[in-house]
Amino acid sequence: MEDAVDQVLQRMTLDFVGQSRHKISPAALFATDDAVLLDIRTEPEQLTLPLGFVYHAQVIHLPLDQLPSRFSELPQGRPIGIFCPHGVRAAMSYLYLQAKGYEQVFVLDGGYEALAEEARPGNVLKRCSQSSQQV
Repeated sequence: MEDAVDQVLQRMTLDFVGQSRHKISPAALFATDDAVLLDIRTEPEQLTLPLGFVYHAQVIHLPLDQLPSRFSELPQGRPIGIFCPHGVRAAMSYLYLQAKGYEQVFVLDGGYEALAEEARPGNVLKRCSQSSQQV
């Protein structure tokens, strides 16, 4: 894995990081039909912001310390937005999953604030009405 980590870090140029190519907004993630929201918070943290409002994304709760033993539970080939409160653990998970060959992983941009904004009733209603129009 060391060589894989080296390769991931070598891609982290100023251009890549400066353009936030490793990040995705909650709105962009939830607009994708096959998206996954990877919640890497601890079990007690997960109680503080339930993620039941996420309709078009599969939510997987996998605390960071369990990632090495359970990462194979994550689907390959689907966009995965990694969520934690401030982005630190999400960045570590991003690096780890990239090194394991997951190409469509992103740090969820904005942490709690951005996710809470997406949970506002108007945004949830808009997503629900968009999904019913697509059926």
